[in-house]
Amino acid sequence: MTVMDAPPTSAPDVRDLVVGRRRRRRHRLVVTIVLAAAVVAVFAGTLMVGESFYGPVDVIKVIFGQTVPGASFTVGDLRLPRASLGLLAGFAFGIAGVTFQTMLRNPLASPDVIGISSGASAAAVFGIVVLSLDGPAVSLLALVGALVTAMAIYLLSDRGGFAGTRLILIGIGVAAMLESVVSYVLSKAASWDLQTAMRWLTGSLNGADWASVVPVAIACAVLVPVLLAQQRGLGAMRLGDDLATGLGVRVPRTRVLSLLAAVALLAIATAGAGPIAFVAFMSGPIAVRLVGPGASPLLPAGLVGSLLVMLSDLVGQFALDGRYPVGVITGVLGAPYLIFLLTRMNRSGGSL
Repeated sequence: MTVMDAPPTSAPDVRDLVVGRRRRRRHRLVVTIVLAAAVVAVFAGTLMVGESFYGPVDVIKVIFGQTVPGASFTVGDLRLPRASLGLLAGFAFGIAGVTFQTMLRNPLASPDVIGISSGASAAAVFGIVVLSLDGPAVSLLALVGALVTAMAIYLLSDRGGFAGTRLILIGIGVAAMLESVVSYVLSKAASWDLQTAMRWLTGSLNGADWASVVPVAIACAVLVPVLLAQQRGLGAMRLGDDLATGLGVRVPRTRVLSLLAAVALLAIATAGAGPIAFVAFMSGPIAVRLVGPGASPLLPAGLVGSLLVMLSDLVGQFALDGRYPVGVITGVLGAPYLIFLLTRMNRSGGSL
């Protein structure tokens, strides 16, 4: 039977298709709302819990600018900037990571695996140890390092056509070289510079203030809408460049715009909180499994990233004998997940 002779799609089949699409959209909406509620709950808990406990009423008063003895300093000057930086940096890591994973159709294509975070780290360590920079200057240098590294990896992988696997392999090689640069610079550092650099490299919310929060907030406000506007094109690119082009997606434009926005978002978040390990890597696959196939994972991945950072910070501060930076906790969580993902991909292939 030829295509011309094939029977038309029946009305019940069309109705089932529409019902299934509505069910998936409803499921994605419910998951997103639950994740957002969890982020708000953990954020509130972070403001209340610590050496001293402050109730919700005191916290709300402080947020709205009222003076509460003890709470105004502890909550307003210490906990609120820390919690805000954790929320925003985690969101930025999550949405930037899943952008790369979706665009390259591989869960290993995370910025902290393919070398972009290493570019920011190498630039920041060079600025701290060799140039004796601090504060905003280090953040700006980390941003430049991430952007230059991303463009170098992209150009090196673009040989007679774009290939995601080639980009990942080149990125892993570039990451190894940059980590060697970081190790060499640290070996020549004075003790006081070494402590500063290591604290930055670990990924930590210690010492968070509004000066580190504001750039990340601005980056999220400007760049997240750019990425969300590209989510239809990114979703089509999961099917392959040729099919995405056939569906009307301008693939080169979508890829470059998404790449620049995701790298800038990741670099600014890294400049504020350091390269918090594996958040960008874990957020996307977790979000995909929560929302199900076919739905855009960008916004859920950002919310998962916020939860990972804030919960890991709480665990590192209060759940263990000592106090550990958030990057140590996410590293402990991420390493087994990486091994699991590699084992799973080896058995079933490498789709997100």
